[in-house]
Formats: sequence, structure tokens, C-alpha cells
Amino acid sequence: MTKLSVNINKIAVIRNSRGGNVPDVLKAATDIERFGAEGITVHPRPDGRHIRYDDVRAIKRAIATELNVEGNPIESFTDLVLEVVPAQVTLVPDAHDAITSNCGWNTREHFEFLRGRAELFHSRGIRVSIFLNPDPGMVEYAARLGADRVELYTEAYARNYSADREAAIADYVVTAEEARRCGLGLNAGHDLSLENMRYFRERIPWTDEMSIGHALISDALYYGLENTVQMYLRELR
Repeated sequence: MTKLSVNINKIAVIRNSRGGNVPDVLKAATDIERFGAEGITVHPRPDGRHIRYDDVRAIKRAIATELNVEGNPIESFTDLVLEVVPAQVTLVPDAHDAITSNCGWNTREHFEFLRGRAELFHSRGIRVSIFLNPDPGMVEYAARLGADRVELYTEAYARNYSADREAAIADYVVTAEEARRCGLGLNAGHDLSLENMRYFRERIPWTDEMSIGHALISDALYYGLENTVQMYLRELR
């Protein structure tokens, strides 16, 4: 079964735009858990423009389901993850000024750095996922450096889905098959939505987890948060 992990960064964006605590990010996390999501994803950045480090600490204390913390494993991020001890850390090569995640790791070029970080996180019992473009050549090095899973960066799939979904999914299928051959778990995330997530799941049914934020929170403006979480869960079932 593919699990749904809801990224709540966009809720924090709205809160931060006015200051104060409306909407309440912590309440959103516990509500989304109560509505049936199997995980909560957060992606804190050093400038605190959406999810903040203190949010991560509070959410970890408040939820019982899996917490997935995404980010570039710079020193401050690494220290936070080792302190909080989420179920999973997803390593993403974000530049400090990136608006959103926009590429996967070159695991060959950054092999030693990523291996060192994976060893640190494993020392606290944290599952390690590496954010990758749909490139099977990067999967072998992810396995060799000690990753438990890879997360496929699905922006290109989502962008090309409407024009030709068979072509859009092709590289992802090959990369996912390589991950399975290497004994790695498989996650997927970025621009997945009610329109395109079911086909991805049908073609790559061994996907362990989909991390979805922007589309789900946007849909919640029209359908309500509880109903939207249920709609996404139905697409995965």
C-alpha cells in the first residue's frame, strides 16, 4: 500500500504572511493525522520562510504517525534532525534561495558527503531517503552510500502528464525498477495531484510513499481539509 504523507509547508506560508499563529500549523498537522494521512512532511529552510525549526520540534511531539523531515543536510538541518529524530529524513540538494525543490542529487559526485550524513542519521535510527531525478544511474550510488529509500522528483512527470502520460512516466518506471533491483524503498513527490497520482501508482505500484503538499493544500481551499485528505487517500487505494 502506498502511504500518503502530507506536506504542510504551505499552511506555514499563510501563517507567516501575517505573523501570529493563524492558521495553526500544529493543529493542521494533528488534524491531517486524524483525517487518515499516514505521515506528515515538513521542509524547513534556514530562512524560516515557511516551516520553522521550532515547528518541527512541536510537530514531532504532537503526532503519532510518521514524520518526514526534508532538506539540504547543512549543519543546522543535520543538528535539528538528530535532535528531533523523525521516522525519515529526506535529503534534498536545495540552494538556500530556492523557491521550492528543483532537482535531485548527483549521488556519484556527492557520494562521500551523503554517505557521511546517512551514517549520522542511521546512528539515531532514522530512515534515510535521497531525493533523485528519474535517472537510474544515480540509484546505484544511493544504495552504495547507505540510503534506505530514494524519492523520485516528479516535477517532470506532472508537467508532461497531460500531453503524453506514457512518455511522462517512462523514465520513472525504469528508475523505480532499478531502485527495486538495488533493494531500496521508493517514495515520490513534487507536483503530484488528484489528476496524476493514480496513474503513477498504477504504473509503479511498489511506491512506498507519496509526499504531497502544494496541490493538496490548494484543493483544501475548495473542498475542505478533511474531505481533501480523504480524496487523496481514495486515489491511492
